[in-house]
Amino acid sequence: MAKAAFLGLGVMGFPMAGHLAARGHDVTVYNRTAAKAAQWTARHGGKTAATPAEAVSGAQFVFACVGDDPDVREVALGPQGAMPAMEAGAIFVDHTTASAGLARELATAAAARGLGFIDAPVSGGQAGAENGVLTVMCGGDPSHYAQVEPVLAAYARMQRLLGPAGSGQLAKMVNQICIAGLVQGLSEGIDFGLRSGLDMNAVLEVIAKGAAQSWQMENRGRTMVQGQFEFGFAVDWMRKDLRICLEEAASNGAALDVTRAVRGFYGEVSAMGGGRWDTSSLVQRLRPTDKED
Repeated sequence: MAKAAFLGLGVMGFPMAGHLAARGHDVTVYNRTAAKAAQWTARHGGKTAATPAEAVSGAQFVFACVGDDPDVREVALGPQGAMPAMEAGAIFVDHTTASAGLARELATAAAARGLGFIDAPVSGGQAGAENGVLTVMCGGDPSHYAQVEPVLAAYARMQRLLGPAGSGQLAKMVNQICIAGLVQGLSEGIDFGLRSGLDMNAVLEVIAKGAAQSWQMENRGRTMVQGQFEFGFAVDWMRKDLRICLEEAASNGAALDVTRAVRGFYGEVSAMGGGRWDTSSLVQRLRPTDKED
């Protein structure tokens, strides 16, 4: 069993750290809001720390799951950051969805201190984190990944090293690009069907057995029809992720026409007051009765 630190106890980090503790790892947690860390230890045991630097004392593995590039940089390299306080040979694993450039920056910073670094963004949403069945896309040195892999298994059903530092973040961008188009297509299909007077629950049950089938359809189709949007990954986080995709595309030349449009559509949903709704709420911008309300 490993001595580990987990930095960031949001809707993803809280259950992920819990799975580490359940597997018997010695876990110390840090969260910017200390009450959340206290809530975690009340449920899972372990210890809390007042700063990232304090949390990583003696840790073999340090996991982070925070908001955006500046948040990762702060917990990793800030005045009370983790890396300067980590012991040589320890490995920093970043589960945040962030830029590939930041992953490369942190890998360089880690190497200069005799540390390992793995960028390891996840897919599967809040339910995947709670059930321990996340997909983890990793970038970094193979020797570091080999050490981390059995620990990640506490909350992953699929994990793979996809290349050097930054590769995990690039893979997560592919994931989000694909999801954006799927949710928009599903939203348009549901709205079209409802306007046509179809029983969309019945329609979804039928077409989910054909070529239109997707995870989004199977898991979010019915709740989209019912106007329920309390299932995890928030609209404003998706806007952030798609912004990162578009920034990367500006440098690699990829044409992300659908992604750009869908990010704008999510902006409309956020302006409707749906910034904390889950991403399937994209359908709401198409529903005339909801606009009138």
